[in-house]
Amino acid sequence: MSRLNESQGPALPDRAAPPKGGAQRELAGKVDAFFARAHARHGDDMQCSTGCSDCCHVRLTVTGAEAEAIRVELARWPAERRAALAANARDGAPDRCAALAPSGRCLIYDVRPIVCRSHGAPIRLREGSLPVVQSCHRNFTRTTPDPDCILDQETLSALTLMVDRASGGDGTRVDLASVLGTE
Repeated sequence: MSRLNESQGPALPDRAAPPKGGAQRELAGKVDAFFARAHARHGDDMQCSTGCSDCCHVRLTVTGAEAEAIRVELARWPAERRAALAANARDGAPDRCAALAPSGRCLIYDVRPIVCRSHGAPIRLREGSLPVVQSCHRNFTRTTPDPDCILDQETLSALTLMVDRASGGDGTRVDLASVLGTE
């Protein structure tokens, strides 16, 4: 029987290197640097750490560029590890990320999607016509994040779409589980 090979992964705020591949790698690096800056300034009021999976209880879709970065990484893995990942994606609960191991760790941490890289950071989004700032319910309970530590959701979404289009995509999103189940 195959076993999932869960890498220990770095403890936050040391984020894993972004995936190989041009603009996708560059955007991932920028989001990781943003998160590191927010964590450096507000780490005492951010509960994000290795093994926390509060943000991972949702089914994810990814862009074509993200899917390709994940496929490239998975192609480097031994067949047994890929098969275990595919089984995890297939057999997992429908209300959690397909890459989330039963232990609560991300099985594709090094090539996780952009949205995953931004989880935990305060994010500005629109609620009706008004901008609001939200973050994980565990974070920023004692302090207010500095303005330059707030991620703008519209900007991040636009950049993610631009990267996808620059790599030949059309903005169509695909279920992450289907990417992980590809042999």
